[in-house]
Amino acid sequence: MTRGFRHRLSYRLTRDTVLIAMLLGLVLNVIQITLDYFSARESMEEDIQALIEISHSPASQIAYNIDVRLAEELLDGLLRHPATIDARIVDSENSTMAAASKSSPDSPYRWISDKLLGSSRVFSRELRVSQLNNLPLGQLVVTIDTFHYGLQFLQRATYTVVSGLLKSLILSASLLGIFYLILTRPMLSVIGALNEVKARSPEKIRLPIPAGHKQDEIGTMVEIINQHLETVDFTLAQLRVAETAMKNYSSELEHEVESRTREISEKNQALQRGNRALVKAKEDAMRRARARANFLASMSHEIRTPLNGVLGMLGLILESEQDSAKRHRLQIALSAGESLLGILNDILDISKVEAGKLKLENIPFDMHGLIEECAMLHTQQARKKGIDLIAETEPGFPLSFLGDPTRIRQILNNLLSNSIKFTDSGSVSINARYSAGVLTLDVSDTGIGMSKEGLRRIFSPFTQADTQTTRLYGGTGLGLTLCRQLIERMHGEIDVESKEHEGTRFTVTLPLPVYSNLSTGGSQEDFQPNYLRLSGLAELHGSTETSAEPPQHSLKILVVEDNEVNQMVASTLLKKMGHRADVADNGQLAIEALEQQHYDLVLMDCQMPVMDGFETTREIRKKPEWRALPVIAVTANVMQGDRDDCLACGMNDYITKPYNRSQLNAVIMRWAPPPEPQ
Repeated sequence: MTRGFRHRLSYRLTRDTVLIAMLLGLVLNVIQITLDYFSARESMEEDIQALIEISHSPASQIAYNIDVRLAEELLDGLLRHPATIDARIVDSENSTMAAASKSSPDSPYRWISDKLLGSSRVFSRELRVSQLNNLPLGQLVVTIDTFHYGLQFLQRATYTVVSGLLKSLILSASLLGIFYLILTRPMLSVIGALNEVKARSPEKIRLPIPAGHKQDEIGTMVEIINQHLETVDFTLAQLRVAETAMKNYSSELEHEVESRTREISEKNQALQRGNRALVKAKEDAMRRARARANFLASMSHEIRTPLNGVLGMLGLILESEQDSAKRHRLQIALSAGESLLGILNDILDISKVEAGKLKLENIPFDMHGLIEECAMLHTQQARKKGIDLIAETEPGFPLSFLGDPTRIRQILNNLLSNSIKFTDSGSVSINARYSAGVLTLDVSDTGIGMSKEGLRRIFSPFTQADTQTTRLYGGTGLGLTLCRQLIERMHGEIDVESKEHEGTRFTVTLPLPVYSNLSTGGSQEDFQPNYLRLSGLAELHGSTETSAEPPQHSLKILVVEDNEVNQMVASTLLKKMGHRADVADNGQLAIEALEQQHYDLVLMDCQMPVMDGFETTREIRKKPEWRALPVIAVTANVMQGDRDDCLACGMNDYITKPYNRSQLNAVIMRWAPPPEPQ
């Protein structure tokens, strides 16, 4: 098979060699032309300086004698130089004594010369005579046209480039012929011989070695090809034998493949049946999970609503009861109800986490204040048992973090309650520190501790360290399970260390960023270690129920609530706080009440017949005269998203049942309109 001329090896070798030679020649030519350029400039400078040097002495005598005729002869002589276009003698007062000039020659190549050397150059020399060396006589000024020297440089450069190209062309032709004779022609003969080799009978052909190439690479290549042809002969013989064997084996293989295919098909059918069973099981599990979520949402409202009513009524009776024995029994009943409500909340929270319905906030909050708040909440519990409750933050603790303060408060409260419950003497302490983007909270106690077996079980729901613990201290075992699930949702970890009769330490690590807008600019006190012992403070803080309330002006408040017990609790609390309260059983009646008279604030239950709280609030916000009316959501539902739903429909704030006097008072103070001026 014959290749085109451009594909021949000789052409490619010649092309590459010539290209390299031309590139090298071009570089050398550029270097030579560059050196010649600087030489031309230097030669021009020396030539004109020599011309001025020769004319300096007679020009000085002419200027001294003020001989105009001789000056003109001298200047005419200077103009005979091909580069001189103007020559003049100027006296000491810068007046021209004599001058001579001629026009510059014109040429199409002049612009190149002007670019390289400039269009003209001016040379001057002070005129002096040896007798009066300090007497200035004027100047000899000569203006030259550089084109004379530029043209000479261009001629030399053109010769250099053209001669280099001719040399390259001659080299190309010579190399092309040499490579063809030495390389291409022998290779073509070998290729021609290879073309005669037939695919069916390669063993019948051997390649001849081209004349004169027996000892070089071409001869070696031909010998290797002949060796491979011999190998092909042997291989073909083996292939013919193998082909016969393969034909016999092929039929056996077909039977084997058919058998294997049938077996795989049966296994695939079994696998598909198994997959269908798994899909059905998954769908059943998802249906059960959805049903459980719906049940939890319903249970949250249906159970908490009557329970909140019971707690509210107990609170009202407790406030009005004067007999200490009855107050004690009522307080026990209220505490039991609150414990039941806490257990219900823990069950619902755990279920929400497992169902993936728990969403976390990411807002700025004061961690130092949150720790103190949790510690204050458990101060009375610690004081009753006679143990110290200590809260510490290390030096440099940031002022504010970004995270979910509600869930962190829930974790701390569970850990503190747990530690105080199982500690009969000594102390319970909280230590907070922050390093490398990680908040670490240690809750330690000197309580009963746990065995190794108990440590392995404490994070399982409805499980405590051992049955003896449950009998002695009570509890459901849900608190630590909820703590672990919340911490894992925040991408943190909880570890526990404990020894029996020596105490327990829980370590919580949470990756929380510092809130930069508040983490700088604090006073020096903000960066000092904080150490707070709370057990001796029970009289400083007092009881929430008996603390004095700031004076308020009386408000007209509409309570929208369908449960009669909750209606009674809310109305009684509001009246005790000095407000006037009206009750509407559903949202439709609330709209009618608002149309009949003015109210300062609305307490809106979310789940009601006829028209629920969300729809009612949307109707309220449609009327311009009610858009500024504060609407406070009051609900027994604790499922995730309730707060967002309330705010989205236009409510201003959110509180949960049971009605709590301090909570109710705080939200009223927050949203109450200012008193009208008297």
